[in-house]
Amino acid sequence: MSSFETLRLAHSTTVDRVAGELRRALFDGEVEAGTPLREVALVEAMGVSRSTVREALAILVAEGLATREPNRGVRVTELDLHAVHDVCTARAVLEVAGVRRWQEAPEPARDACREALRGFGAAAASEASPAELTAAHLSLHRAFVGLTESDRLIALAASLTSEIRLALAKVDRIRRNATDQVHAHEALLELLERGDLDGAVTALEHHLQHAEHSMLTALDLT
Repeated sequence: MSSFETLRLAHSTTVDRVAGELRRALFDGEVEAGTPLREVALVEAMGVSRSTVREALAILVAEGLATREPNRGVRVTELDLHAVHDVCTARAVLEVAGVRRWQEAPEPARDACREALRGFGAAAASEASPAELTAAHLSLHRAFVGLTESDRLIALAASLTSEIRLALAKVDRIRRNATDQVHAHEALLELLERGDLDGAVTALEHHLQHAEHSMLTALDLT
C-alpha cells in the first residue's frame, strides 16, 4: 500500500507521534515490507512538515524498521532467507547463554523474566494489537538475555530483535495464537524454576526454530 490512506495523526505534529503512527501502520500490516516511504506522500497524508517526516523516518531507520538506500530514499525493511536465519541463529546463541545462567543470575534478572512473562500474558488476554503483542513477546526474550548480565549482549539482543519485529508481527497477525505462545513460555519458565536447565534450553531452541520457520512462511521465503 503506497498511498497511506489509513494513516491517522490526532492533533499532533511531533516527530515522536509521526514515528508512532508509522510504526502502527507497519505492525498492523497496512504498509507492507519493501514499500517506499516517500516524504512528499507522507507529508500530504499526515499534514505535517517535511522536516518532521524526515526526522520520523530517521527514527524508524535507527530501529531497523526502515532502510535508507542511496539515491532511492527510505523503504520499509525487507528480510531475505539468509537474514532471517542469521538473526535467529544469533538470537539462539544469546538466549541460550542467558537461560543457562538462570541459577547464577541475580534475583532481579530472574524477576525481569517473570515480569516480562506476566506482561506477555496480559497483552494476550487483552487482545492487544500485533505491535503490542510483538513488543511483549520480545521483551521476554530480551529478559532471557538479561540473565547474562552483559550490557553488550543485551544491546546486541535489542538490535537483533528490532530487525525481526515486523516479521514477528506478521506471524502474530496470521496465526493469532498468542495464548498458546504464552502457555509455551510459561512451561519454559517453569522448567527454569525447577532447575531443569537442559529441558529449558531444549524448549527454547525448539521455540526459536519454530519461530524461524513461521517467519519464513509468513514472508513467503520457504
